[in-house]
Amino acid sequence: MKVMISQPMNGRKEEKIKEEREKIVEQFKKMHIEVIDTLFTEDAPEDCNTAVFYLGKSISAMKEIDAIFMCDNWREARGCRIEHQVAKEYGIKILYSDFFINKENSPTPIFREPLITPEELRRILKC
Repeated sequence: MKVMISQPMNGRKEEKIKEEREKIVEQFKKMHIEVIDTLFTEDAPEDCNTAVFYLGKSISAMKEIDAIFMCDNWREARGCRIEHQVAKEYGIKILYSDFFINKENSPTPIFREPLITPEELRRILKC
């Protein structure tokens, strides 16, 4: 099973983005679920809209996934909202930040044990 992380990036420091992503990836690894890397580091061509370039790469990566994980504050990020809509329109399962237990509703998730077992997740996703 493959999951993609949809994560707000605009206005955030790269180190915070990577730190949040690493915590999420570790939780999925514990469940034996592969997270595809959509943290693109290549430079966008000079003659294009950079945000659209990276969004296009993310949407293209969605052809390989079974589910998308929406990070906190995804509704405030235009790219995340678009990825969410693509997933919804094309029947890709959507997982939200409450998929993992979040201590005291912290905006930065402190992950504990998953709310569901890997077997339950596979049954839900039918894969």
